[in-house]
Formats: sequence, C-alpha cells, structure tokens
Amino acid sequence: MALTRDDVLHIARLARIALSDDEVERFRAQLSGILDHFAALAAVDTDGVEPTAHPLPLANVMREDVIEPSLPRDDVLANAPLTEDGYIRVRAVLE
Repeated sequence: MALTRDDVLHIARLARIALSDDEVERFRAQLSGILDHFAALAAVDTDGVEPTAHPLPLANVMREDVIEPSLPRDDVLANAPLTEDGYIRVRAVLE
C-alpha cells in the first residue's frame, strides 16, 4: 500500500511535527514499506492457530517470602559514604 505525500503530511500534522520535503519523501517510502509488510502478515493463513500473548512460557519468578536476618548495622554503615549517630546521612531532598 503506497502512501501519498498528502497522507504523510496528514500524519505529520496529527503528530504535530514539521517535515522537510526530503523527509516527507523518505517517510512516505518507509511508511509504505511498513504497510506492505503488514499486508504480507495479514495474508498469512492463521486459521487454527491459538492466540498467544508471549512466545515463551512464563513462570512465576516470585520467591517464598521467608524472614531472614538482615545485615548487621555496622556492616551497612561501613559501606555508606556519610554516617551520623548510627544512621546514613544523605543530602536533603526537600528544603
């Protein structure tokens, strides 16, 4: 399906983008090529093919919610760039 120059200008107007004459011609050819690919896909016989949302089987990646001991406070504070009174000191984000 070949798009016309007016089609591309209409799409550009809807997208609120300005295109030069060279860009209009380049995008006309590229968008026409994309539509040709969709036409080829639409021509494929998919009768009897189950719809799928993902090509690979998905498995739940959640792990068991098990309570475990946390890191020792001193080890955590040892990795912090600034500490004060047993807490990590950070730059104020609100004034």
